[in-house]
Amino acid sequence: MTRPQLLIDTDPGVDDALAILMAHAHADVAGLSIAAGNVGLEHTVHNARVLVDLLGAGTPVFPGCATPLVRLPEEDAAFVHGRDGFGDVGFAQPGTAAADEAAALALLRLTRERPGELTLVALAPLTNVALALRLDPTLPQRVRRLVVMGGAVTGQGNTGRVPAEFNVGFDPEAAHVVFEAFGDFDLVDWELTLRHAFDEDAFDGWLAAGDKRAAFYRSICQVARTANRERGRRGIIAADALAMAVAIDPSVVVRSERRAVAVELDGRLTRGATVVDWTGRLGRPANANVVLELDQERFAAMVRRALGAG
Repeated sequence: MTRPQLLIDTDPGVDDALAILMAHAHADVAGLSIAAGNVGLEHTVHNARVLVDLLGAGTPVFPGCATPLVRLPEEDAAFVHGRDGFGDVGFAQPGTAAADEAAALALLRLTRERPGELTLVALAPLTNVALALRLDPTLPQRVRRLVVMGGAVTGQGNTGRVPAEFNVGFDPEAAHVVFEAFGDFDLVDWELTLRHAFDEDAFDGWLAAGDKRAAFYRSICQVARTANRERGRRGIIAADALAMAVAIDPSVVVRSERRAVAVELDGRLTRGATVVDWTGRLGRPANANVVLELDQERFAAMVRRALGAG
């Protein structure tokens, strides 16, 4: 079976780290374009370089946007991921250097060099992708697939604004640009990740059975696990890993629905909310394949392999 060819936009981030481990275990990765989001850009670029060192992969790391397109963010996710995004473990300066090329330009260049080959996996706020689209609106014609981790399709978000999910809420204008430009993308939303959390004891068993990747992940995930427990979230929530599973193997999707999806930009209480036209009232063409259920066992098998545990 031919390995998937991926281009990953990310803001590492604990769950991004697991997704990137999965990508390198199951696919070929053309590059990591880095955004601010979970924590600031200095940290997310550093964390991507730490991961490339760990994997010995030589994957290029392209620094991107340090702020959203329009408004400064109201919050980051350091309370979940640690101040440095990797559980405040304090990793040494990595040997892998960041590329000189900006992330948006790298997205355009790589898709021009390999038109129709690369699946773009968007795990971060969509700032880099939106900027690339503003520079070249033909980008969607060269992307094989777009898989987005973002949104909360029935308004049960995870930010200070009740309906909003973090990635979309961090830069709603960017999400609007991307959702309007791509006529067909896969949406893996926050609520789906809650339904597909892993049992903590089982996950701890995978960490114990794994290799250096599992030891690394164990070291960075403790802050996130504590934060989720304090918020009443059960199990190991692996949002970006779930999106990565869809990117690596689309057949892992058990149930999905095509719907028109947009982003609220102006609401006092709802800015950043993902609006899904479930009943076709707006008469807009469906642009998103909203993933509603995955094969949990196959997803777990992907994660175990990424940790060296099976």
